[in-house]
Amino acid sequence: MEFVTIVMLLAIAFGLYMAWGIGANDVANAMATSVGSGAVTVGQAILIAAVFEFLGAFLAGGEVTSTIRSGIIDAELLADRPNVLVLGMLASLLAAAVWLTVASHFGWPVSTTHSIVGAIVGFAVVGVGFDSVHWDEMGRIVSSWVVSPVLAGIVSYVLFVSVQRLIFEHGDAEARARKYVPLYIFLTAAVIGLVTFMKGLRHVGLHLTPQQALLYTLVFATAVMIAGRVAVARVPVVATAGSGRLGLSFSNVERIFGVLMIVTACAMAFAHGSNDVANAIGPVAAVVGIINTSEVQSKSPVPSWVLLLGAVGIVLGLATFGRRVIATVGTQITELTASRGFAATLAAAATVVIASATGLPISTTHTLVGAVLGVGLARGIGALNLGVIRTIFMSWVITLPAGAGLAVVFYFLLDYLFAQS
Repeated sequence: MEFVTIVMLLAIAFGLYMAWGIGANDVANAMATSVGSGAVTVGQAILIAAVFEFLGAFLAGGEVTSTIRSGIIDAELLADRPNVLVLGMLASLLAAAVWLTVASHFGWPVSTTHSIVGAIVGFAVVGVGFDSVHWDEMGRIVSSWVVSPVLAGIVSYVLFVSVQRLIFEHGDAEARARKYVPLYIFLTAAVIGLVTFMKGLRHVGLHLTPQQALLYTLVFATAVMIAGRVAVARVPVVATAGSGRLGLSFSNVERIFGVLMIVTACAMAFAHGSNDVANAIGPVAAVVGIINTSEVQSKSPVPSWVLLLGAVGIVLGLATFGRRVIATVGTQITELTASRGFAATLAAAATVVIASATGLPISTTHTLVGAVLGVGLARGIGALNLGVIRTIFMSWVITLPAGAGLAVVFYFLLDYLFAQS
């Protein structure tokens, strides 16, 4: 079998495996708040992810892919050695995927971005040289891992406080929830619609002006809000002894927020697919580009079938192996209700979508945990499980060197095997 054929088959296999690992670990993070709050079941979360992760990856997944593929290492140093980059990308994919499999088995919510970036850096240092890494770009990426959870935490804190002020601090909390939840639904749909119409649809050949994108976003968000208002109106009133002036418990308000959580779950799945598909298809796109042109390019188009490969793998990973990480993130950091889960999920989705639109490969795990922490802090430090948080932070620290170390091993192994063939 020819070298090119073998490399292409390995790229497809490793890329699919990596996408599966993303689904098993990172998508579980994305769905955890919805499941942990009781708004959706695990089965419903898998169904939501199957649709919206796929759409996010396929429609809006290209911007970040360029950063992952060409922004970390200096492609010019490999101009006369394309095979080295090919083997490095294969080793990086396999290394990151293996680490994600181990982490998912133990229920550790680790960063897939850490995994693949660490793997690429590990290969580059041993396969090309220390100077081949764009350390300034690495600094920008690493800073985003700090900025994104802080930003998401601030946004979730503000959203949660707004919910408290507008709804829960009033005697007619249920009536106010029915009034304001559709507005939150509009906000959620607008965040997703804007990035989709401005960035995503270019992959399917539809180019829109900013004015057109804004108009379509308003129409889309309004339609979703109207549908949400109908769904909210159908939420039954359950009369119980409670704290509200009308003798209704706050559980009725949480039922209304359950409708909103379904919308934000869709938003988070779309946002995650748009950002984290790059971790699987970036190296695959690099390999495909080299095979098609026989040279190393700093940038090359991402074929639609490569985006499709990543989208399918992500959905399969969540469906087959995602339950363990869902259990860790959804129930153990802080107690989540539908209203708290909404604030965390929308804050995380907005942060991820903005990052995806600007090409910054943030960690969805960091972002979501930061958003959940923001909600917890709004209730006081006692609402947080600090032991679980320490364990999560430790897993983040381990991930980058684990990806780098595995990539070094697999790079030398692949180099040896191809040298013998």
